Amino acid sequence: MAGAFVTNPREAVHLVPEGVASYFEHPVDYDVDEAWEEHLHGLLGMPWPCPERQRAEALWEDVAGELRGRGLEFGRHTYGQYSDADLSLARAVWCTVVHLRPDVVVETGVARGITSRIILEALEDNGEGHLWSVDLPHPFERELGAQTGAAVPRHCRSRWSYIEGSSRRRLPHLLRRLGKVDVFVHDSLHTARNTRFEMDRIGRVLSPGGVMLVDDISTHQGFADWASKASGARTLVCPSADGEGLFGVVRITPAATQVPGR
Repeated sequence: MAGAFVTNPREAVHLVPEGVASYFEHPVDYDVDEAWEEHLHGLLGMPWPCPERQRAEALWEDVAGELRGRGLEFGRHTYGQYSDADLSLARAVWCTVVHLRPDVVVETGVARGITSRIILEALEDNGEGHLWSVDLPHPFERELGAQTGAAVPRHCRSRWSYIEGSSRRRLPHLLRRLGKVDVFVHDSLHTARNTRFEMDRIGRVLSPGGVMLVDDISTHQGFADWASKASGARTLVCPSADGEGLFGVVRITPAATQVPGR
């Protein structure tokens, strides 16, 4: 923690309450949906089986190969104590973006940019839409900052706006400027407090029929707390491909008029 205050004191101050709040976190006994891909497509109103699944897997493998070919690590716990996007999350993100054809996508957390790349390639495939990414480079290992967005090639960057800083500082202003969000991906600081904060703020501007994908929900109650209070929200809890974690999906039904934070 002391190192973060030296390298980025404005941002590090926001980590203190997160550390305190983490003492009150606890895992949730989720009902994990092993058939989540079929049910995700049902949630999106799309048929299953879906040919996009294979395209997502091929892209994920290509990105992993590109990074390794450049001598960059890839996978679990290779970005400090954090991890790159799991294959299951990549498939979920790809299919959500391809099928919903969103105009406005927001993500928190970039690291090497695996999820960013998946989203941007899907937007390119759609021929429309833009991604805004809010990210605080690793506060304790400054050398990892040079790897931020390493997976995002030049041809995707015209649809990408990168905003450096924590979601506490940057997300509220961004959402006021955008006015709406169609798809949101949470992959930043995985604490109950931060997850609820981001979901609350996104919930105020999420479009009818909009989707949130929330990574790494297995170690805290943030996702469950938010979803239990959401009006008109349908949820899935999905296993990661390697079995080490869970991610959650929320879709706000078009008829819903209230979600937490409104």
